[in-house]
Amino acid sequence: LCVNKWRFMPHMKQITCQRVSYEDGIWRSLPVEPLVDVVTGAGPRVATTVQACRDAEALYIRFECEDDHVVSDFTKRDEPLYEQDVVEVFLDEEGTGRRYLELEVSPHNVVFDAVIKNEDGRIQAYTEWDAAGMETNVDVQGEKRVYVIKLPFVHFAAVPEAGTAWRVNFYRIDESREGKREFQAWSPTGAVNYHLPEHFGTLLFEG
Repeated sequence: LCVNKWRFMPHMKQITCQRVSYEDGIWRSLPVEPLVDVVTGAGPRVATTVQACRDAEALYIRFECEDDHVVSDFTKRDEPLYEQDVVEVFLDEEGTGRRYLELEVSPHNVVFDAVIKNEDGRIQAYTEWDAAGMETNVDVQGEKRVYVIKLPFVHFAAVPEAGTAWRVNFYRIDESREGKREFQAWSPTGAVNYHLPEHFGTLLFEG
């Protein structure tokens, strides 16, 4: 894998991140992106959408998930949330695919956060890193759950400016009442494997 060849390739999916004055209700004015089956790109059993925006201090990510059945027993930070229902964000500021942040939130607002080192598919997760100042919230709205993640820019090398582009992917794992697990992605990877950074899309920061 030659990372420079795919850092910002034209065919990559792109999600825009507008600069806003963050407040309740801001999401109604922002673009919405759907998640699909991680392998095929087909529509999922339960719908999931994602949005992104920022202010001067932080990045905000919002998932809206249809959710008629919850499988979520974990209660402690950095437990393997990915073994049950979860939403996930992978953020690669450098754009190399070799080092990125993995953030997960369970339906009960339990957090997994780690720095990932990916050396040609050999994954090391450094869970001793905690995203200090990160705020998460899960709001239950009938058979929907809305997740919001606020991640301060202090965890990155530089505060993004208009035109800055990071590599990113958004994921969801959901288990049905019948015990079948569904794996979703914003940018499909072609496999039940989220750690394929060559398939990440682009998070483009706007002014």
